[in-house]
Amino acid sequence: MEYPVQSGFRQQPEVRMRGAPVDPGDPRLLFDDTSAGGIGHRQALLSDPVSNLAMVYGSSLASHGREMMDQNLDRFIPISKLKYYFAVDTVYVGKKLGLLVFPYMHDNWEVSYQQDTPVAPRFDINAPDLYIPVMGFITYILVAGLALGTQNRFSPEILGIQASSALVWLIIEVLAVLLSLYLVTVNTDLTTIDLVAFSGYKYVGMIVGVIAGLLFGRMGYHLSLLWCCVSIFVFTIRTLRLKILSEAAAEGRLVRGAKNQLRMYLTMAIAAAQPVFMYWLTFHLVR
Repeated sequence: MEYPVQSGFRQQPEVRMRGAPVDPGDPRLLFDDTSAGGIGHRQALLSDPVSNLAMVYGSSLASHGREMMDQNLDRFIPISKLKYYFAVDTVYVGKKLGLLVFPYMHDNWEVSYQQDTPVAPRFDINAPDLYIPVMGFITYILVAGLALGTQNRFSPEILGIQASSALVWLIIEVLAVLLSLYLVTVNTDLTTIDLVAFSGYKYVGMIVGVIAGLLFGRMGYHLSLLWCCVSIFVFTIRTLRLKILSEAAAEGRLVRGAKNQLRMYLTMAIAAAQPVFMYWLTFHLVR
């Protein structure tokens, strides 16, 4: 009886290299381990939709957050309204500076409107702006530093005190005017930004006074500042009377009455406060 001959070596399983051609009729294909390829294939299918969904969700979340930030910021700082007050050009700035120093020959002080909306400052010299007050404040600080430097009194601390003092007085002035308008119950279209603009125009006269003091001494300072004080008083009276007084007064007919008299006194008080602040913030800069 013949027995099958057994070899001393164990039969090794046939190894198929990755990427080698595959015989479709090979039954071992039913049992080959394809888990690694399957996982990679599924990841490839899922990676693009997930990343796209994440990108869409992230962009929508960012746009929503930016919209909420813009709404909250506009609630406290009206950015859209601030653009109106900085809509100026070189011609407007030149004419407005001349009007602040020489307001005596100007006749029409009414702000022009277009479809119930005031036109931009560059189209109307009577419109309030923030460009001149902001640049005037910065220039005033620089001129004050120059004046202190010529007197060997300059230091960063003193310049910071000068800037903070001018800013604090401006805030106090605007708050006082707002409180006065509330107490007098004035129905006006004046906004807080308008009051900041009108209060900031006095920096032009302050700069002129300090520069004249540096060039011509205290006599030049007092004469130039006196001229600028009278000019800003006239400018403020003629500008605010159309805003604070009644419509009849704006048309040129003064209406006698306790309420209109209070409004007139308030207008004169605001105008009279401008020279006081101008002198208070500049007299110590010229010696």
